[in-house]
Amino acid sequence: MSTYALSNAHFVLPGRVMDDGYLTVVDGHFGSWQAQEPACEIVDCGGRWVAPGFVDTHIHGFYNHATTDCDAEGINISSAELVRRGTTSWIPTTFTEAPESIRAACAAIAEADEVRGAEFMGARIQGIYLEGPFFTQKHVGAQNPAFLIDPAYDLYADWQQAAGGRIVKSALAPEHDGSIEYISALAAEGIVTSIGHSDATFEQALAAVNAGATCFTHTYNGMRGLHHRDPGIVGCAMVTPETYAEVIADGHHVMPAAVEALVRAKGWDHVVLITDCLGCGGMPAGEYMSGGLPVVMRDGACYLRDGSSLAGSVAVMCDVVKNVYDWNIVSAEQAIRMGTEVAARSAHIDDRCGSIVPGRHADFVILNNDLTLAETYLGGVRVPLSE
Repeated sequence: MSTYALSNAHFVLPGRVMDDGYLTVVDGHFGSWQAQEPACEIVDCGGRWVAPGFVDTHIHGFYNHATTDCDAEGINISSAELVRRGTTSWIPTTFTEAPESIRAACAAIAEADEVRGAEFMGARIQGIYLEGPFFTQKHVGAQNPAFLIDPAYDLYADWQQAAGGRIVKSALAPEHDGSIEYISALAAEGIVTSIGHSDATFEQALAAVNAGATCFTHTYNGMRGLHHRDPGIVGCAMVTPETYAEVIADGHHVMPAAVEALVRAKGWDHVVLITDCLGCGGMPAGEYMSGGLPVVMRDGACYLRDGSSLAGSVAVMCDVVKNVYDWNIVSAEQAIRMGTEVAARSAHIDDRCGSIVPGRHADFVILNNDLTLAETYLGGVRVPLSE
């Protein structure tokens, strides 16, 4: 592959944004940023933003394919469509299902990752996220209540074997028996545990954090809320400074003022923008299946068909990043970092994606000044955007 350098851009680098200079791309990998013009082809970015490709750490599928389909080809179709929308890395996320179904989903994701050739143009699979089945009935949301169980390390170990070691994150309700032991065991292996779909008290959530839990699953949604005499899980998320709080900033799941309150409480650098996108993301409005449950997509959101709950979003990362900027909650730079380096750091995958670092795959986006997506590059190669 050729060597070229990007110029005339706001470069979102690990240390700070650099508003001049040149960023080299060498054989599909990032070179270094430098002030002097290098002796190679120069690509003028027109004064726009050059940022790491977006990292979606909580997403169930896309373009009519979901992890619950247990279909490696479908996972790779999702990947190919996601990268056309600026997401260059993702963590396919499972649902609450029977243990054998979760195992099959993990195996299919692993297969999708393994069968890719060097020329495959799709968002890179950076791990697997187990969203369930260790949840509570009261806040089950769009998870299937038929398969709720207590945490069990042996189940995780079986799923991890099927995943080829790709599981990086597991969510649970900490009021379950065995939760503290499960969290501690996973923490010892460097696996993130996340608190969600839970009616835990503040004290129970704090005990989980003290045992090694470091994340909160789609904060506000599917959890005991904040009350001045019962701070709940939301309160725990807000006052534990080293934890990370996911948030679905699609404008349906959490209102802008609530997103702002979370950002002010934790700091933008510990709030993780996610989509929680379902397999029907990228498709027309209508009826679909999600996690074994019938859902209806309408007006830019997805609901259980019985109307009892939001089921998940149909947003992509470039949408939620732009939203928190448009809502005047954070600066453009902060919004970008929340959807890239903060997301990667929260899932312990920041050693491979989320930042522009020499030697890494040159996965990046070029954004207009209003943070709309202009171009996506994967491995230094420009990807056609979705129409």
